Amino acid sequence: MPYINRGSRTARPTFNGQPRPGGARGRNRRPQQGGRGAKRAPNTIHPSKYINKAIQKTEEVAYVPENTFSDFPFGPELAKNIADKGYTSPSPIQDQAIIPILNRQDVIGLANTGTGKTAAFLLPIIELLRGIALRPSVLIVTPTRELAQQIDAEFRAFAKGMGLYSTLVVGGMNIDRQIRDLRRNPHVIIGTPGRLIDLLERHELHCGKMGVLVLDEADRMLDMGFLPNIRRIVSEMPKSRQTLFFSATMTPEIEALTSQFLDNPVTVSVRTAETSDHVEQDVIEYASQDHKYELLLDMLRKDHYDKVLVFCGKKYGAQRLADKLNKTEIAAAAIHGNKSQSQRTRALEAFKTGKVSVLVATDVAARGLDIPNVSHVINYDTPQVYEDYIHRIGRTGRGGARGHAHTFVGK
Repeated sequence: MPYINRGSRTARPTFNGQPRPGGARGRNRRPQQGGRGAKRAPNTIHPSKYINKAIQKTEEVAYVPENTFSDFPFGPELAKNIADKGYTSPSPIQDQAIIPILNRQDVIGLANTGTGKTAAFLLPIIELLRGIALRPSVLIVTPTRELAQQIDAEFRAFAKGMGLYSTLVVGGMNIDRQIRDLRRNPHVIIGTPGRLIDLLERHELHCGKMGVLVLDEADRMLDMGFLPNIRRIVSEMPKSRQTLFFSATMTPEIEALTSQFLDNPVTVSVRTAETSDHVEQDVIEYASQDHKYELLLDMLRKDHYDKVLVFCGKKYGAQRLADKLNKTEIAAAAIHGNKSQSQRTRALEAFKTGKVSVLVATDVAARGLDIPNVSHVINYDTPQVYEDYIHRIGRTGRGGARGHAHTFVGK
């Protein structure tokens, strides 16, 4: 098999709606090209960018947190739920972001994928919600349905027994049920931009008194053409609010957004390298499409390829590849935009629980999904831009574990 393996290269009130110091937020509306689902022009990525030797754990300087979870001023119910999940030492983003959020400051969180940022904003939000009568109080906006579902599941686990409720509002699911859930006035609303706009236009979503806005995976939402939707959502929120802004990258566009949406934010940056030091990255050269498929089969039949995420560029290509693999008795499932939400959820659960060993996906699975113990990521089709590559391979080597990423390139 023709592998190429080279060396690397102050507390401010927000929930009660009182004004905060620091002046009004800028609300300049800039014209945006494209729109929801806007396509990006593909960049040419040199194959050398897909090659990197993983660093052995013995060479690491381990991060030493300033706090333990027991040091944070959490109430007994939340503290118990944290302990029940086995959390003891916070990750860097959690260690540095929780206290500013508890102090009701605006926060910009910059972190690589797989660093525990969801808990970094959920835990202090849950603590701040204790005893708050205003409902709903928090709006969390994410780019994909899967990430929204994951955040909702984590919220429910951390808020267990605390009398706090969330509602999930995403596309691909019954909007009438979501409207009924909204009318019950949950504490937290978690949604994707398109469905949130739909509910705003139906006058079923009311954001005028909500005290906290979380924008998660903000760079991905811009990539997907959601900027006009985000601006509309933010315009419905009160000027006096707490805004938490999480992104893996800080592009000029992201920096412009933070200057408009946030008030005197605290920046927490725990980014390290572009790609995880724990992910061994190589390219695989192929001569034809048939040869490419045969190489993939050879890899998947090896014992150590036990939980593999395969990325394709197109929806139909992902489905076709999954169907072909199943015919060769390699248990595979597909996840892409043509699947209903229930189908996507079942496929993801089958992969997580080991019912299938291969998940074939488009970039809908590249960001935010916490899939444990992915042994390999295979880029069957090369990504459009390098940022997509970073997030694809971020599905393996999570939490400091060792991972492997292979990218097919034509000879």
